[in-house]
Amino acid sequence: MPTVNIEKAEFKARRDRLLAMMEPNSVAIIPAASEVTRSRDTEYAFRQDSDFFYLTGFNEPDAVLVLCPSSDTPSTLFCLNKDKLAEIWHGRRIGFEKAKKDYLFDQTCALSELTEQLLNLVNGQQILFYAQGTYPQFDDKVWALLNTLRGAPKKGYKAPHTIKDIRGLVHEMRLFKSPAEVNIMRQACEISAQGHIRAMQFAKPGATEYQLEAELHHHYAMHGARHPAYGTIVGGGDNANILHYTANSDVLTDGDLVLIDSGAELQGYAADITRTFPINGQFSQPQAELYNIVLAAQAAAFTEVKPGGSLSKANKLAMTVLTQGLVDLGILQGELQELLDNQACKAFYMHGLGHWLGLDVHDVGDYKKDEKERPFEAGMVLTIEPGLYVSLDAQAPEQYKGIGIRIEDNLLVTEQGHENLTLSVPKSISEIEALMQKQAINR
Repeated sequence: MPTVNIEKAEFKARRDRLLAMMEPNSVAIIPAASEVTRSRDTEYAFRQDSDFFYLTGFNEPDAVLVLCPSSDTPSTLFCLNKDKLAEIWHGRRIGFEKAKKDYLFDQTCALSELTEQLLNLVNGQQILFYAQGTYPQFDDKVWALLNTLRGAPKKGYKAPHTIKDIRGLVHEMRLFKSPAEVNIMRQACEISAQGHIRAMQFAKPGATEYQLEAELHHHYAMHGARHPAYGTIVGGGDNANILHYTANSDVLTDGDLVLIDSGAELQGYAADITRTFPINGQFSQPQAELYNIVLAAQAAAFTEVKPGGSLSKANKLAMTVLTQGLVDLGILQGELQELLDNQACKAFYMHGLGHWLGLDVHDVGDYKKDEKERPFEAGMVLTIEPGLYVSLDAQAPEQYKGIGIRIEDNLLVTEQGHENLTLSVPKSISEIEALMQKQAINR
């Protein structure tokens, strides 16, 4: 599958859109991420700040983007300069001169000039757009800049009188995916889907959770997604009832289910898939009964993922199916409507139905607009992930204890309804058992 790239012109168009939304006599300062120490003198693999990447496509640490709509040079990038010795040790840098041409900025400067140039760029502007609190160390630089501007009026300095959060504007933009973003997300989802299939094919009693994790990560990396989008969850048996279980250290037991929640990150964009399947390839009757309730709840929620639908309505449909199913199995007792009013199924379904998906796995974007829940619109991408979790100490019939199930897919809202980007991962009982039985014969 050929890798899809976002053209540099699209990043410039995003900056231009943001500039058009900023008031006259305003300036925005948007820092990149810094490297994070892992231990002593080693760092974690660098991951760019999502907002900065969305606006620049520039993937080096410590850079700074400044936007100023009233300037002759509306977009300025500060980045590390070329340095032969540093590049021998730590890798090649783009350098500010090449960055201007390749990334379509109006102006670029060496990072060493940041303090002096920011004084000129911010001085006299009335409004500063900035994401306070994202990077406390950079906050200190901004507050020092403002104090300098406030403290030297004789030099002609004048600080902005208003500070606004830039995130509201950028995150609303990020909520709606462009065709290029959708193509990358399709590819990230398909790589992830095939990784899940590989894990299903590998699973067997006596294997370990971390071996399934390794199968997933190997597949991601071999197909261009070098890192998972978040900490992979591989929970066998009762470990599936720990929602964010990431120890992945236990041996998989014959007769148990295993829950895998994992997705690849491709060019910054996340996939987020969950599948639950039997380690030995065959669902027991209690497992199948619970599983089919969750699958039906997801199918009910899918019907609401369309323009004009909403996450709360989808969740209501899912909870109705989950609650009725738990009543049918004798796990809940009472009248359906009363149980729904009391959200009784929350004892076995503790989390929300889904979330936005994009450059962050729990992506940005408001879930309400004008104090009302916002309806779905074409271009949004979200997860739908109902589950049931019956821990070993739950108040439930014995045959259901120790079973945790979640089924999660990634949906793109389209003009006609939705597209399931993760459809290729088997999720019906018959499909899962057929896949695992075929693999067992070939093993």
